[in-house]
Amino acid sequence: MATTSGRLLRLLSLLQSRPYWSGPELADRLAVTIRTVRRDVRRLRELGYPVDASPGESGGYRLGTGGALPPLLLDDDEATAIAVALGLSTGGAVRGIEEPALAALAKLDRLLPPRLRSRVAAMHAATVTLVPPANVVDADVLVTLAQACDGHERVLMTYEDREGRASERRLEPYKLVATGRRWYLLARDVGRDDWRTFRVDRVGHARRTGHRFCPEPDPPDAATMVGEAITTAPYRYHATVAFPATAPEDLARRLPPTAGVIRADGQAGSVLTTGANDLDALAGHLVGLGLDFDVHGPVEFRRHVQTVALRLQRATCVPGPERDTPRPR
Repeated sequence: MATTSGRLLRLLSLLQSRPYWSGPELADRLAVTIRTVRRDVRRLRELGYPVDASPGESGGYRLGTGGALPPLLLDDDEATAIAVALGLSTGGAVRGIEEPALAALAKLDRLLPPRLRSRVAAMHAATVTLVPPANVVDADVLVTLAQACDGHERVLMTYEDREGRASERRLEPYKLVATGRRWYLLARDVGRDDWRTFRVDRVGHARRTGHRFCPEPDPPDAATMVGEAITTAPYRYHATVAFPATAPEDLARRLPPTAGVIRADGQAGSVLTTGANDLDALAGHLVGLGLDFDVHGPVEFRRHVQTVALRLQRATCVPGPERDTPRPR
């Protein structure tokens, strides 16, 4: 069993990570009894941390706002600087840290006193990043969605689809997926009773409703669903291409995650499902990979690749002397 001080820090971290914990959940995570959880909560209160409790068998605990910023004991300037830096990092300025930065920002946001919230908001409002306007994501929206995903809390948000039509959605959010400089949300749309993906930069406003939901035991895979939504659905042409001699992990290293959905095919091969609005661009991209491939479909794209192959073959059939033959001096 962990020492008392180590267990207190673990309890504090759990209370920071999501808005509400039941007593049995905390006891299970800490591998202690519910009575020990109550005793540790009392110790945290004695140290000055505002832990709110609701009574009864279904009661639980939440970390209140306005206290110190444990366990780092940050002063106001340090807390403001970290919140601003984390907000910028969620935009993809440094590859690979978007999700950890968002998780840290969500924790910090829960504990910021009102005086610091206004300072952070002012910094965000005065900061400009060199990101295309269509891809800008509001850090507050990201934090709200992240906290709702973690706490299994319904969200009410306004959303604009790719046609520019605005609507209000009531969602049960499950996962946030980062792809380069874009964020996507996987959620169950309550009004449509279906799983949907949403581009977070198209969210106008989002707020947690306070209504908790029971998560489904077997939700769709977030990465797969978002991958299919952004690599095939928005495009005019869809294509399935096999790479018989390239393993999925090798193909994935050559392609960005937004290029398509990759699956294994046999023992050594891969199949790529992708999309594009222009067949020439799609064919050129595949040729540029430098790998052997077979076009499975559609027939329209297979014929187009044959046309491109003939065009390339004619380009190498130069009449007369070879163009690269050096001229005599």
